[in-house]
Amino acid sequence: MSQTTVRLTTAQAVARFMTRQMTIIDGETLPIFGGVFAIFGHGNVAGIGEALHGVRDTLPTYRAQNEQGMANAAIAYAKASFRRRFMACTSSIGPGALNMVTSAALAHVNRLPLLLLPGDVFANRRPDPVLQQAEDFGDGTVTVNDCFRPVSRYFDRITRPEQIIPALRRAMQVLTDPAECGPVTLSLCQDVQAEAYDYPESFFEETIWIPRRLRPDQDELKAAVSLLKSATKPVIIAGGGVLYAQASAALARFAETHGIPVVETQAGKSSLPHNHPLNMGSVGVTGTSAANRLAETADLVLAVGTRLQDFTTGSWALFKNESLKIVGLNIQPFDAAKHRALPLVADAKVGLEELSADLAGHQAPPAWSADAKAGKAEWLVAADKALAATNAVLPSDAQVIGAILRARPDNTTLVCAAGGLPGELHKLWRAGAPGSYHMEYGFSTMGYEIAGGLGVKLAKPDSDVVVMVGDGSYMMLNAEIASSIMLGAKLTVVLLDNAGYGCINRLQMATGGANFNNLLKDTHHVALPEIDFAAHAAAMGAVTRKVASVAELETALHELAGESRTTVVVIDTDPLITTDEGGHWWDVAVPEVSERPQVQAARDAYVKALAAQRAG
Repeated sequence: MSQTTVRLTTAQAVARFMTRQMTIIDGETLPIFGGVFAIFGHGNVAGIGEALHGVRDTLPTYRAQNEQGMANAAIAYAKASFRRRFMACTSSIGPGALNMVTSAALAHVNRLPLLLLPGDVFANRRPDPVLQQAEDFGDGTVTVNDCFRPVSRYFDRITRPEQIIPALRRAMQVLTDPAECGPVTLSLCQDVQAEAYDYPESFFEETIWIPRRLRPDQDELKAAVSLLKSATKPVIIAGGGVLYAQASAALARFAETHGIPVVETQAGKSSLPHNHPLNMGSVGVTGTSAANRLAETADLVLAVGTRLQDFTTGSWALFKNESLKIVGLNIQPFDAAKHRALPLVADAKVGLEELSADLAGHQAPPAWSADAKAGKAEWLVAADKALAATNAVLPSDAQVIGAILRARPDNTTLVCAAGGLPGELHKLWRAGAPGSYHMEYGFSTMGYEIAGGLGVKLAKPDSDVVVMVGDGSYMMLNAEIASSIMLGAKLTVVLLDNAGYGCINRLQMATGGANFNNLLKDTHHVALPEIDFAAHAAAMGAVTRKVASVAELETALHELAGESRTTVVVIDTDPLITTDEGGHWWDVAVPEVSERPQVQAARDAYVKALAAQRAG
């Protein structure tokens, strides 16, 4: 049977295919690709560059300043869209491509969709070695893009034009599968990008992708119901899967119907509003006292949409009840069965609904939920104290958080990533709507914050996007401030300057180490830099302020709320103060041998703490 075909280059076929992929959100059919971030070079400017120009009216191309930054922004867009929409990123070969590997790992760890289209060397090899090509002495098929293999859910190198047909179809399956979701890398040889092929027109038919909602196996469901009914101290851990499945309402109904308190991971925070009576807040290393006191004695954990990483579990030393059972409600079997959990492989929303139906009439002991609410009331007193305004010359991170909460209480989406801020924000930020707390802590990637804020703003243009970033992370990757100006995507950036890597300095001290190479004053230096962050951000086009107190910060945030351009407010902070209440031990190995008595003491404490870890 003959097919109608259209002659296109490989790159043109990629671009046209992307314009035909759709999804339906709230009854509206939308392009599933929100756009393409591109930095052109000799590996993609002639091929993909020309192709994207041809579809620029239906598939917008955004110019970024740094390949890692643009990929981080694309990831944030997908996260803020609850994985329903996503972006692609294209780069030249060599260093441009490798700049995106960290972002690929970030997306891989966080189970977030991202299509990477790095340029590659010539498939025909005639000009080898080309500019920016790294040659392998023992394998002629290897290029630097092979670095993407371990951090991609699906990887393919396109060496012939027709290979893009199965590759793109497979890519879309991965990008839209709730269980397999993650980054896809299609490495595009630069000569192949420009080669033409007669593609079947059917390849470009509009396709609508709707995420499947997997229902639980009946035997697994029956076993989970039995465990929940026998529990006297059950706790729900809400992970990012709750948000991606848009299961917040189902979670609230389940918790209320069955009287079970909820604790939240970093990715799951905002699954319930902070003021929900059964929301105990953050759990684990950066947890509230309300959440961790329940986790310590819980006899059953219903882990919903979480991969149970060590910050959530206190390195598996948080759960101290020897009779503890875990039910892993997760769309991904790999995560559902972790640490001898009873797997309940299902979509979070459907799984909670079916669990609830089979638990009809069952409630946790009233004394358990009453005790949980009393613990929350105690925590809120401590939290209010930490967030309160201060006249200190160098305020704490918590006091800065309090100022932002008071100045921007409505329609705010908070964006952050690495360092000490995630710990304080996990405990203290008061999230309202689902997705209003946007934290990249799966990979804890310094430099994500500003680029991530840009991606969030593109996904949620009506939201007041507030980015909190430390000086160390700002120094690593700040150039997407300029991109936000270019795109009219206003961010409010609050830059906390503690003159170094304050978080890791505190960890260094806690493990007995000397203050060394973290705070600027403790580095090898001839002269300490006096960095004017406000002037730096202003040079990229931002409206900036340097404030001297928490009161001035609040005033500035009020006054700058109406600005149409990105604003950056800088405040000096104390690198040593953290919120004492809440939190839990974290397994960071301390040297067995050291001449420092502080290390020896830390080692003794470490060995004792190891005894509390759950095995297996």
